[in-house]
Amino acid sequence: MLTAPNLRGDDVSSLQTSLNHLGFDCGRPDGILGPLTAHALGDFQRNSGLTVDGICGSQTTKMLHLVSRQSGTGPGVASIRDQESMLSHNSLRTLRVVIGQFGGLSSITRSLARALRESGANVISTDEYDAASQAAAANRFGATIYVGFEARPEACSIISYFAVPTFESIGGRSLATNVVSQLSTLSLPDPQLQGMRLAVLRETRMPAVLCSLGPVRDAVDSTDAITEALVKAIAAWGSSPLGSSDNSLS
Repeated sequence: MLTAPNLRGDDVSSLQTSLNHLGFDCGRPDGILGPLTAHALGDFQRNSGLTVDGICGSQTTKMLHLVSRQSGTGPGVASIRDQESMLSHNSLRTLRVVIGQFGGLSSITRSLARALRESGANVISTDEYDAASQAAAANRFGATIYVGFEARPEACSIISYFAVPTFESIGGRSLATNVVSQLSTLSLPDPQLQGMRLAVLRETRMPAVLCSLGPVRDAVDSTDAITEALVKAIAAWGSSPLGSSDNSLS
């Protein structure tokens, strides 16, 4: 059932995963019971002969478990849709990029935005303090990818993409892997790849990464090198957005 604000939590994420697996498209499992999830739940109830009330009560839960046990395994409709949508991009000129930052690294975000525009990408920047606001801006823009930055005081860099135990963003992981590979060539602490459920990664509808770079002074001093590395990583992703999985949609 839709509420204002939308219901959120692990139970919603589990419901989305189950519905996606059965072919009722909720989009990416983000733990938010929004209109797409409510519509998918209603469709499942209608197809299962249940009362269509948009409430995941005991009868609906029982039917979900029963049908899921009989449906085998697979990536689910959300994963397949993500893969298919990314295959249409093959160069920087086809990409719509949102670059966000949460303070301390504005020199890097300005430099990266300028470099990507010069390479032909359609780019907007956002420095909204709230992660949900940045995600909403990227969604409104219809971005192909979101790349966010936050400063870390310690000598540690983490490149994050969206992942939960039952789902991970394939495109996000591929982009994050490219970023890690390129940044590893610089004189900064070796970046770590992590799948996380951070709000800005969870609420964006496109592949998204968050680059947490530190120490902040060293990162700022390496603005030009980081810009070059990120342009290469994004260009490589545009050419092969699914990484080694490009030729397998099963």
